[in-house]
Amino acid sequence: MTSKVTLTAGQKALQINLDDSIYGSFVEIGAGQEVARNFFMVGSASGTIAKTMSAYDKDFSDAIYGKEAKGRYVSKLRLEKMLDHEYKLLEERLNRDNYKDTRFFIFADTVSTINYSKTFKGHGWIGLRFQRTPEEKPSDFILHVKLNDQDAKLQQETVGIIGTNLLHACFTQNDPKVILKSLYDNLSKDQFEINMVEVVGPAFENIDNRLLSLTLVKERMTNAVIFNPDGVNQQPSDILYKKNILTMRGSFRPVTKVNIDMLEKGLASFKENKKVEEKNIQILFEITLSNLKADGEVNEQDFLDRVDILCSLGYTVMISNYKKFYKIIEYLSQFTKSRMGLILGVDNLVDMFEEQYYRNLNGGIMEAFGIIFTRDIRFYLYPYKPTDNTGLLNSTNIPIHPRVKGLYNYLHSNGRIEDLNFNTDVLGIFSREILKRIRACEVGTWEDSVPHGVAEIIKEKLENEGGFDLKVDASSDIFKNYRSGII
Repeated sequence: MTSKVTLTAGQKALQINLDDSIYGSFVEIGAGQEVARNFFMVGSASGTIAKTMSAYDKDFSDAIYGKEAKGRYVSKLRLEKMLDHEYKLLEERLNRDNYKDTRFFIFADTVSTINYSKTFKGHGWIGLRFQRTPEEKPSDFILHVKLNDQDAKLQQETVGIIGTNLLHACFTQNDPKVILKSLYDNLSKDQFEINMVEVVGPAFENIDNRLLSLTLVKERMTNAVIFNPDGVNQQPSDILYKKNILTMRGSFRPVTKVNIDMLEKGLASFKENKKVEEKNIQILFEITLSNLKADGEVNEQDFLDRVDILCSLGYTVMISNYKKFYKIIEYLSQFTKSRMGLILGVDNLVDMFEEQYYRNLNGGIMEAFGIIFTRDIRFYLYPYKPTDNTGLLNSTNIPIHPRVKGLYNYLHSNGRIEDLNFNTDVLGIFSREILKRIRACEVGTWEDSVPHGVAEIIKEKLENEGGFDLKVDASSDIFKNYRSGII
C-alpha cells in the first residue's frame, strides 16, 4: 500500500499555473498577499493570473466594493461583495470567444493578522469562486479561519498556504470533505482553525453544509459549530459576540417537554439577573459530539434530524467537542465578558464534580474550577425525581462526594447555583424512555411528551426514512428490521 504524497504549496501552485484551462484573479483586503505570491514565485503565472489587487486603503476599498453598514471589513458580507464584483469584471473584460476552454476563478480574502501587542488574534474570510467546466455557472467555497501563530508574518504565510491549498483542491477534488482536509496540507491544526464553511453552486449539488460543519468538529478542525434557527451554519462570533449567553446541554434525542420547561424556567430566572439585558440574550442548545456518538460512530442522519427539530422550534444549536463543562464555559468566554448562564440537570451537576474527569489536568479538578470561578457564569439547576417513591433532588441535597463538597459549597453559598421552578406535569418525562417508545412504534404513548409539532416531524422523518406507516402494528416484521438510529 502506497502512502499519499502531499505536494508542497509551490508544487500545487505550479501545477495550477501549468494548466492552460484555469485563469482568474486574486484580490485581497489586509494580509492575504501571500496567496498570489505563491503563484508568481513558481513561474508560468501569466497563464493563470489575469489580475492581482490589494485594496488596502479603506476608502479605496469602499470605492470598489461599497461601504459596509456595520464598518466590518473582515466579514463574510465583504468577501461575497468582492467575489461578486470581481467575477463580474472577469466575465465583462475577457472575451469568452477567446477563452472557450477556460475555467474562470476569483480568489478573494479579507484577513486581519495579530496586532503588535498581541491583544487581537488574527482571523479572516477566504473564498474561491470557480468553474469546474467552462460552460457551467460558478460555484463558491467559503470559509472562516482563526489564525493561531503568534507572529503576523507567520500568519500571513499560513494564509498563503491555505489559499493555495484551496485553489488546488477545488480544481482537482470533487468531494468537499476531501477539500476541507487538504487545506491542512503542509500545515498543522495548531496553526489555524476553520470554524465556518459554506459551499454553493453546481460543483456541490446535493451537499448539505450542515454535514460539512459536522466534519469540522469530527476532524478537530474546530471545537464547535453553530446553526441559526434557519438551520444555516454561522461563524460563532457573529452569534455570540458580547451576548448574555444562556446554554442548555443535552442529547435532545428527542427534545421533550421537560427540556422546554427547563429552558423556560431557566430563561425566566436568567432575565431577573441585574447583569442580564433581555434584548442581549442568546439561547444555545448544545450537543456534544460524544452524544452524537452514543451508538458508536456519528450517525449523520441522526445529527440532521436533531438539528432540524431544534431549529424548527426556533432555537440556535451548537455542536461541540467539549465533554467537560469548564471547557464549554472557557470557549464561550472568548466571545463575551457579559454574564452567562448554564441550565443543567442534577446528573450533569453531579458529573461536574467527579474528580475522575479531571485526571488529565496537572491541577486536577482545582484547575478546572479555577476557570469556572473566574468566569461570570451562573448555574440553573432543574430538579430530579428518580422514581415516584423517592424525594426530589435539588441544590440542597444533591449527592456530592465529601472530598469536593467544599468546592460545591463555595459555588452554592456565593449564589452561583440557583434552583429552578418546575412543572410537576412534565418532571417524569425522560428522553430515553420516549426514544424506546418511538423505536417500538408505540403510537399514542409518547406524542404528548414532546413539544407541539415535534411528533409530526418525527413521524414524517420515520415514514420518509423507513418507508412505512407508523400506524402499523409494532410487532410487524417491518419494525424488526428497521434501523434503530434515525431519531
